[in-house]
Amino acid sequence: MKQNNKALSMLSLATKAGKTVTGEFSTEKAVKEGKAYLVVVAQDASDNTKKKFQNMCEYYHVTMKVFSDKVALGNACGKEFRASLAVTDQGLAKAAVKHMDEGESMEV
Repeated sequence: MKQNNKALSMLSLATKAGKTVTGEFSTEKAVKEGKAYLVVVAQDASDNTKKKFQNMCEYYHVTMKVFSDKVALGNACGKEFRASLAVTDQGLAKAAVKHMDEGESMEV
């Protein structure tokens, strides 16, 4: 799987700025509280996880991307691996989406 380094760098930058939340529960909480501008779910996350976030993001009108894998997403946010994360800054979210759209990603 080819990695989009610019998009992962944007996620890493957002994490360093304190503008991401990671993990299923924190991501879900951010979406439901209206704090999330972008939800990223790893391509190798379970189908159940992808479907859950897809439905939630459609309902709350939040952009969702299926992108990269658990290890790369985890590394981008300083963890071992992460299946999901949310970006809580609008500008950083837009920049990450732009880079994901340039690379090989799949919008849900």
